[in-house]
Amino acid sequence: MATHVITGAGSGIGAAVARRLHARGDELVLHARDAGRGKELAAEFPGARTLVGDLADPDKLSWAFSHQSLPDRVDSLLHIAGVVDLGPVGDLTPKSWRHQLNVNLIAPAELTRHFLPQLRTARGQVLFVNSGAGLRASPDWSAYAASKHGLKALADSLRAEEHGNGVRVTSVYPGRTASPMQAKVHQQEGKEYDPAEWIDPESVATTILTALDLPRDAEINDLTVRPGR
Repeated sequence: MATHVITGAGSGIGAAVARRLHARGDELVLHARDAGRGKELAAEFPGARTLVGDLADPDKLSWAFSHQSLPDRVDSLLHIAGVVDLGPVGDLTPKSWRHQLNVNLIAPAELTRHFLPQLRTARGQVLFVNSGAGLRASPDWSAYAASKHGLKALADSLRAEEHGNGVRVTSVYPGRTASPMQAKVHQQEGKEYDPAEWIDPESVATTILTALDLPRDAEINDLTVRPGR
């Protein structure tokens, strides 16, 4: 039975992945931003453990984790949580830049640092759900794209550093996916949102589980998923 630490399990891709892993009987450690959200996740996924800490304030994650029990074994660390705030460079404030960089890049680096010993012992896997914006930047996407380009750099460096320790590292780059985040993006873009036009989170979950379940003689480094309709 594998143990997975998952961020972003409350909605969208993260929830789809958590449901699939929970249904097959794997152990889940679900990150929550606060205790109230942790109780909601524990109720939604009976038997799952929760880990509370605010990704928007990565400097305090170490302190938060020191007051909780971390799993002794981690087979996969799944970075799925993310935030987005669109706007032209001329309008984005330092607060917006910091928030997106903290949640999308610095917090994943800090979480990875905390769980690397367990991942090395288990010869586990770190998986980053990135974005098409992690490969190209469009107008009004500068801060989000910068955080995701940074996340690609984090994954690439980590992969090279940890290969000798048997830790696999995968980046998944989904296109637009039907989720609360996508609804927010459409609102910021001033467009009507129709979830039927975009990738179902379950489809992205399938690609993530494919990477996790791949036999140990191989590793998926980068996987791009685009809307098929």
